[in-house]
Amino acid sequence: MIASPNKTKRVKKTVATPINRSLRFTPYAMAKLLYLRDIGPTEVGGFGLSNANVLLLVEDIQLVEQVCSVVSVEFDDDSVADFFDQQVDSGRQPEQFARIWIQPHPAASPFPSVTDEETFERSFGGVDWAVMHIIAEEGNTCTRARFNVGPGTEWRLRSRVEFAHQFPAADHESWFIEYCDNVTVSDPFASDRALLETCDSDWWEHAPLATDRWRDNLSEAVS
Repeated sequence: MIASPNKTKRVKKTVATPINRSLRFTPYAMAKLLYLRDIGPTEVGGFGLSNANVLLLVEDIQLVEQVCSVVSVEFDDDSVADFFDQQVDSGRQPEQFARIWIQPHPAASPFPSVTDEETFERSFGGVDWAVMHIIAEEGNTCTRARFNVGPGTEWRLRSRVEFAHQFPAADHESWFIEYCDNVTVSDPFASDRALLETCDSDWWEHAPLATDRWRDNLSEAVS
């Protein structure tokens, strides 16, 4: 008899993948996000508040004072600083309130504009990780995670609603009040000569962009 050759057992190689490549929203957070998308004619910007144990699970969305148009959002730097202080005072870590930037778009395209990309780079380029999530009409989304540790990389993320955690009921009244208290709609085709005449032109030339100060505000809040 001829002995059969020994067979070499092949071990299947596995590639390490992230445990979770999904940005998840509680039903409460998703309901609020859709409400903010549909209540006005402009873009709106907010910060996602994450679960302490699952940082990619958004439990709420917090607005700050901002001036919005159909193509841009400009946060008020003092309001952002106050928001950071409030979150730190309530016991949250920066990873829970200053990493996920959420933008409802009033049009059909969920893709970030050049302004969105520049804002994301300025505001979140110095932290270890950050997520930009845009939701447009009909539920179209664009979600991207940026990791600034080591060589740096970016991932496209899925987004979905997570029903496994407890969540409160929707509250349109409080959401409407929050919107009215924080969002100023800018009409780029309208001019207010009286307002312009009261402005100091030198201030406009030298004033820093609000988003340039986010990282400084966060550092002061946690120090």
